[in-house]
Amino acid sequence: MPDVRLASSKGRWILFTTVLGSSMALLDSTVVNVALPRIGRDLDASLSALQWTVNAYMLTLAGLILLGGSLGDRYGRRKVFMIGVVWFAAASLLCGLAPSPAVLIGARALQGIGGALLTPGSLALIQASFHPDDRSRAVGMWSGFGGVGAAVGPFLGGWLVDGPGWRWVFLLNVPLALVCVPVALRHVPESDAESSGEAAPPGRFDVLGAVLGALALALLTYALIEARSASVGVVVSAVAGVASAVAFVYVEKHRADPMLPLDIFSSRQFTAVNIVTLCVYAAFGGFFFLTALQLQVVAGYSPLQAGTALLPTTVLMLLFSSRSGALADKIGPRLPLTVGPLLCAVAMLMMVRVGPDADYLTDVLPALLVMGTGMVTLVAPLTATVLASVDTARAGVASGINNAAARAAGLIAVAALPLLTGMGPDAYRSAPAFNRSFDRAMPICAGVLLLGSVLAFTLVRRRPTPECAHPECRRHGNLTAPPLETGRAAGRG
Repeated sequence: MPDVRLASSKGRWILFTTVLGSSMALLDSTVVNVALPRIGRDLDASLSALQWTVNAYMLTLAGLILLGGSLGDRYGRRKVFMIGVVWFAAASLLCGLAPSPAVLIGARALQGIGGALLTPGSLALIQASFHPDDRSRAVGMWSGFGGVGAAVGPFLGGWLVDGPGWRWVFLLNVPLALVCVPVALRHVPESDAESSGEAAPPGRFDVLGAVLGALALALLTYALIEARSASVGVVVSAVAGVASAVAFVYVEKHRADPMLPLDIFSSRQFTAVNIVTLCVYAAFGGFFFLTALQLQVVAGYSPLQAGTALLPTTVLMLLFSSRSGALADKIGPRLPLTVGPLLCAVAMLMMVRVGPDADYLTDVLPALLVMGTGMVTLVAPLTATVLASVDTARAGVASGINNAAARAAGLIAVAALPLLTGMGPDAYRSAPAFNRSFDRAMPICAGVLLLGSVLAFTLVRRRPTPECAHPECRRHGNLTAPPLETGRAAGRG
């Protein structure tokens, strides 16, 4: 049985290094959007290159995060976590030194692989190391500190872009890794499924499933981003993407130990909540990608001002998510999962007022406060309902699927919205052109949220779920994906 106590020196070091490692990946999911206009200007990048700068990272992260948890269970969570940190830092260095959009995009894809290794391992190390009496508090602190990191991410990104330059958004990860790895080696005990008393991992990893899933996402994303060219390559990519998705489902259905066990979708509640997740996080992904650009390109904000402007949503989540989760435990998930998307949809419609010379207090802040209120209402109950809809032994894989679904939804949204709103390759260089597209994009995002609200009201069961035993459901501020529960079969395959 794990025996490390939170009050001990060793316990504090474990918490420190896992928070530091996970913060690297969390920060990069929030700070890069703020840097996009400057990256585009300095590297002479097209809008599609900026989309790939965001999506290359999300693509490999979403496609491999389930496999990353499985590798930790098999080969040791500390070992895989440290490999992920070093990999992530090396890819970050390459991002920071990138001389062209192509190199930056390739380095971002490598960053996602590192993130897929370190993100599941961070929480799994806490669960495997701390005494059961301290585990819940340790996970809550891990999630809370991670939320603080998410909250300061856009502000930090804006400060770096305005100060030393956008390259330091990535280079900052290198010194963090240089601190994280030695501390992990010295203070964090190794653990795997066998040493933690969990079921042994299966004999083989579902590498084929992981490759097919990532390939399907990559091909479909390429088809959406490059669809303006209407070339033969785009058509071939779209067809091959659909074929890869069909092959993925076939492989997962017929494997003895799949990465994505399809029988988990026999739970109607689990399936319903994941459909709502797709709608919600598609809208969130499109919103935060375009809003960071809108505030700078159209409203004339500096990167620091744009990053600071986005703080209210995360701060509200940090302050009030636990209360929202407690309320959902009492009244059931249907009402929060219905009302939350509606509030976010209203906020996105309010964002249409944000145009040239927008005033922060009267135009931007009200929309972001409504957005934060909707996210507070929605996010914690959504994650708690996912975990409560399956057996405890499958909580890890259920959370991994939900997390991957959210990231994939954001990936597709960032790829599709510029196409749906008629953005040209140089739209972000023209304030009037980008403003027109933004005004078309926000109602689309609001419509997707409305669909999610209707589906939640129709499909999600009303009865209260058992009180969430997973503190990471509540105290976090990650705007791009639900918090990830790992261990106990997380991501096995």
